[in-house]
Amino acid sequence: MKLRPLTLTAAACATLPAASWANDRLAVLEADDYARHVEFFNQMEPERVVNLIPNSESWEWMEAEIPFFTCPDADLEEIYYFRWWALRKHLKEVGPYKAYTEFIELETNAWFIPPERTIASALGHHFMETRWLQNQENDDSYLDYWMQGKDGEPQGHFHRYSSWLMDALWQRAEATGDFEFLLDRFDLLNADYARWEEEKRRPDGLFWQYDVWDAMEESISGSRHQQNVRPTINSYMFGNAVAMEKLSKLAGDNEQAEVYAAKARELRNLVQEHLWNPENKFFEVVYPDGEFADAREAIGFIPWYFNLPEPGQGYEVAWEQLTDPLGFWAPYGLTTAERRHPRFRSYAIGTCEWDGALWPYATSQTLVALANVLRNYPDTPVSAHDYYDAFVTYTRSQRYAGLPYIGEYQDETSGQWLKGRAPRSYYYHHSTYADLLITGLVGMQPQADGSLVVDPLLPEGTWNWFALDGVPYHDHQVTIIWDADGSQFGQGAGFQVLIDGEQVAHAEELQRLEIKLP
Repeated sequence: MKLRPLTLTAAACATLPAASWANDRLAVLEADDYARHVEFFNQMEPERVVNLIPNSESWEWMEAEIPFFTCPDADLEEIYYFRWWALRKHLKEVGPYKAYTEFIELETNAWFIPPERTIASALGHHFMETRWLQNQENDDSYLDYWMQGKDGEPQGHFHRYSSWLMDALWQRAEATGDFEFLLDRFDLLNADYARWEEEKRRPDGLFWQYDVWDAMEESISGSRHQQNVRPTINSYMFGNAVAMEKLSKLAGDNEQAEVYAAKARELRNLVQEHLWNPENKFFEVVYPDGEFADAREAIGFIPWYFNLPEPGQGYEVAWEQLTDPLGFWAPYGLTTAERRHPRFRSYAIGTCEWDGALWPYATSQTLVALANVLRNYPDTPVSAHDYYDAFVTYTRSQRYAGLPYIGEYQDETSGQWLKGRAPRSYYYHHSTYADLLITGLVGMQPQADGSLVVDPLLPEGTWNWFALDGVPYHDHQVTIIWDADGSQFGQGAGFQVLIDGEQVAHAEELQRLEIKLP
């Protein structure tokens, strides 16, 4: 495959038909080489529900929108394209807005799920994944649907679930370069943070939540009725505060920035002081009476999703549990509770249990947290090999009867999807995949100042080649190539980053690269 220099700017290409635009934004790969995946997905099962983009238009949409990827692992490559193909199924029109569903099919009279099947539980995942699409107008509309889509007010079910929305929106802006969109909604976001404090903040400064409204019902430590202090919502609000501090500075409101900085400092101290169980060496749920739940659960890794724990203070020891077979390491993925716990998998089956079964929702959070630990914490008991192994296991688990599939949750030893063929479980839009590959294995790390860091977690010697092509970034198109001996892409050996088809960085081996945009 020969490098084809770009002849049009990204902005100009965006006005072209889908096929022409795809060809011009790709520097190394040919889009048509991957159409076979979509042809297979379209015919592997009946299309029972059609939202905004039917199967018949799925390739045209993907060709125009997604970053293209190839690697020696055929299963991984297939699941990468499958996840984009499945995500597209959820995009729909809700009145004047675009929105994503969580369930493709759902027959329910549940009072907290409206007829359009929009649910806020995975909003953070949604915006983290879709930030890598070329067209961000649908996501702009999606945010407005939630924050002001009910006669100018937030949707009534917007705060039904805990959320790290502000953190995800800031990370989205770092990828797209569009900070003006957030600045225009600065007042809305300020009001939203204040509303969370009014609803869930205790007098001591910590936040409480029921496990069910953490989207993690029937957990070992949780309760549908008890106001527990959980690592989830407290970490989310820390991440949201850090994001709002940055946005406040960008808005020129230094006084408000300091308010958010103080909130973040307080939450960091409170989480470390009160949610760290020194006996179990893990962040845990705390009951209203101040007692620890005495259960290591995957939510104890979430503080690292936001780089909350202070490095070098001993908290990294918690990560020893990740790869321990008695901890969280299981044949089909990372469990939601430690396998040694006496109540592991002791609840019923098929009623949304988080007592140890595998949830892609939690796996996505844990892998982001693991990537942060590997990059930002110098002394950790985990490695890039652990990230790779966990990501590949996550990839292999996304099958049902041999076909690509993403559902609600799974048995950790057999890989059985615990909702079986229930329609609500098909294409469950509740996790990330492409974002983990782009920012994790490949290592694309967006920066607010418009520079770019590429810091791959792919272990040395694992693959001889890969290419990620046509990634939108600050009005440019980014291409990242690894070709150990130069035989795969015909562009010479080594690790390369191209911006709009022009090489801007090169190294002989996989390593961290820091790049200034042209």
